[in-house]
Amino acid sequence: MTIGIDQLDFYVPQFYVDMAKLAEARNVEPNKFLLGIGQTEMSVSPVSQDIVSMGANAAKNIVSEEDKKNISMVIVATESAIDSAKASAVQIHNLLGIQPFARCFEMKEACYAATPAIQLAKDYLANRPNEKVLVIASDTARYGLHSGGEPTQGAGAVAMLISHNPRILELNDDAVAYTQDVYDFWRPSGLSYPLVAGALSKDAYIQSFQESWNEYAKRYNKSLSDFASLCFHVPFTKMGKKALDSILTEDIDSETHNRLTSGYDAATYYNRYVGNIYTGSLYLSLISLLETHDLKGGQTIGLFSYGSGSVGEFFSGKLVDGYSEVLNVEHHKALLNSRTELSVEEYEHFFNRFDNLEFDHETELTSDQHGIFYLNDINDHIRNYNTLK
Repeated sequence: MTIGIDQLDFYVPQFYVDMAKLAEARNVEPNKFLLGIGQTEMSVSPVSQDIVSMGANAAKNIVSEEDKKNISMVIVATESAIDSAKASAVQIHNLLGIQPFARCFEMKEACYAATPAIQLAKDYLANRPNEKVLVIASDTARYGLHSGGEPTQGAGAVAMLISHNPRILELNDDAVAYTQDVYDFWRPSGLSYPLVAGALSKDAYIQSFQESWNEYAKRYNKSLSDFASLCFHVPFTKMGKKALDSILTEDIDSETHNRLTSGYDAATYYNRYVGNIYTGSLYLSLISLLETHDLKGGQTIGLFSYGSGSVGEFFSGKLVDGYSEVLNVEHHKALLNSRTELSVEEYEHFFNRFDNLEFDHETELTSDQHGIFYLNDINDHIRNYNTLK
C-alpha cells in the first residue's frame, strides 16, 4: 500500500505588483528583476490575509466532508507565525470544520518545514490505513520596502492531503537530508524582517543541493536520467536554475539535459507570477510542473527542499496514473488571472497597512472573492475570521 499526495491546491492573495514597474520605481533596470532573478509579478498580501486564512483558503476546495471525518492530523509549516504559543493549525482546523479528535501543530525550519511535515505524515499513516493528514505551507515573505530582498517577496499557501493510495504522487522511501549550521538567512525573535547574507545564502543553497543530491545518488544508485523532471525550492526562479545548472555537467546526455531544463521552466511558471512563498515555494513549483508540463503516470519526479540556517533534502515520488484528472487547472488559472494589479504606490500602502495591522476591508475585499476566509479583526489580541459571502 502506497502513501503520498492525494490532493493539492494553492491560494494566493487577490493583489500583485508588476516587477518591471517596481524596478523602475526603485531606479533599477527592469531586466534585473525580470531576467536576473526571473520574476514577473509578485503577490501582495492585504491585512485580511494571514497564514491562517491563506492556509484555510488553500485547503477548503480539496477537503471533502468525508475527508474531514478521516483527517487525524493537521500540520502547518510556516516561518510567518502569528503567535509564539498557539498553532495556526488549530485555527485552520476550526475554520475547515475537521473532526475534533485530531492532532494540530506548527513546524518551523525556514522554508524547509513543509517537507518534514510530509515525511512525518507519511510515517504517521504507515499503520493507520483509514486516516489522512492535512499538510499546509503558508507564509508571507517580507523584507521591507526599498530593501535588497524586496523583489523576492510574495505571499501564498499550498495545501496537501496525504493519504494511502494517493491519486497524484506516491512518495518513495528514499529521502536524504543535509544539515549545516550557517547564518545565511534568519529572523531573531522580535524583528519584523529577516536578516540576509545574500551571497552566502545563494552559496549555501547550492552547496546543500549538491551535498544532498550526491549522497542521494550514491545511496540509491540513481542518476539524473532516472527522473522525468526536478522541482526545487524557488525563492526566485533563477535560484533553482543555478542549482540545476551546477549538476548538468558535460557528461550529461543532451536528452536528459533538455528534458530537465524544459521541466524546470514548467515547474517555475506559477512561481514567476507569485513570488516567494517560503515553505510553499517547492510545492507551488510541483503544482506548476504537473499543470503546465507533459508528464505520464509512472514517471519519477525529484524534489529538492531547502530552508536557510540550514537544512536541505532531496527526495522523490512516482506519478500516479490519471493524476491530471485530480488537478484543478482552470481554477488556478482563474485565480492568477483574476488578481488586481496594484501601482507601486498602492503596493507600498498595502505593505505599511500590513505591518501596522490597519484593516481596510472596503479596499481589500471585493465581490469576486466570495467564499474565501479572511481575517476580519483583532480584538484583545484575538484574531477573528469570517467567510466572504
